[in-house]
Amino acid sequence: MSTPHTLPVVAAVDGSDDSGRALEWALVEAARRGVELRIVHVRQYAPQLQADVLVAGPEEPADDRVIGAVRKELQSRAGLPPLEFISRDGLPAAVLPEMSAEACLLVLGSRGRGGFASLLLGSNGVAAARDAHCPVVVVPPPGRTVHGDTPVPPGPRVVVGLRTDEPDDTVLGFAFEHAARSGARLQVVAAYPWPVLAWSAFGDFAPTTVDQEAAAQETLRLAEAAVAEWCKAHPDVEVDVHVAPGDAAGLLVANSRDAELVVVGRHRRRLTRPAPILGSVTQAVLLHAASPVAIVPPAAPDAPPTEG
Repeated sequence: MSTPHTLPVVAAVDGSDDSGRALEWALVEAARRGVELRIVHVRQYAPQLQADVLVAGPEEPADDRVIGAVRKELQSRAGLPPLEFISRDGLPAAVLPEMSAEACLLVLGSRGRGGFASLLLGSNGVAAARDAHCPVVVVPPPGRTVHGDTPVPPGPRVVVGLRTDEPDDTVLGFAFEHAARSGARLQVVAAYPWPVLAWSAFGDFAPTTVDQEAAAQETLRLAEAAVAEWCKAHPDVEVDVHVAPGDAAGLLVANSRDAELVVVGRHRRRLTRPAPILGSVTQAVLLHAASPVAIVPPAAPDAPPTEG
């Protein structure tokens, strides 16, 4: 039986430029992890609706034109991880999450051959990120502009979002492990609201007397406490804790410029939201980040945190 450290990376391809960039990212990551790369093409229509395409069975992709083109492109390249090529018929939004149950990572482009202009709820990318059993990396198109003047440190960098009021060890573990594999600096981003508002006697919100410096120091203290054990477990990873006022999504997007990866979590299931959802911060980062984005699902109930 496969363990989390031997499960394959799965890369979804469909012949689009975006899926090609996702495949390149997945090739590097599978080699870093020392695992097989499973290259999957999900054909979205029934065979009878594809008169010009010969459709193969699920275990024999020889007649799949997309798989054939990828196989041809890779056959002369050296230094690749072990490869497996798979064709499936069905809806990518359903098939890819199903396949993710036997994967350590699912990688796909943000836009496929359908050409939708952005990641809207219900698209293949968001559906896979929302429903997958394993972490999902969505690789954006090139040229996304990140506005703002947030300075970013030079060199390879992984960015992870941290909620200081509810730290997610599954997300932190994935980020630390990826930074350790890639030799990147880890930038931990924690936001705090400012100004802090309170309900006034006049029926409106008003700024409180909370000192901004005190709020920043308390957020920094909580953030450093949340990552302390991970820093001990990964002493070779250089860690920067970045605390700033504002919304978490805006800070993560601003810091995605020139980053290797931005890591965010997916909402835990609760009684008030039993179905999996991405959350507003994760959706905003998917829409606007300039770097690939990793969406990490929460650990199963009563399961110990695992590294990615």
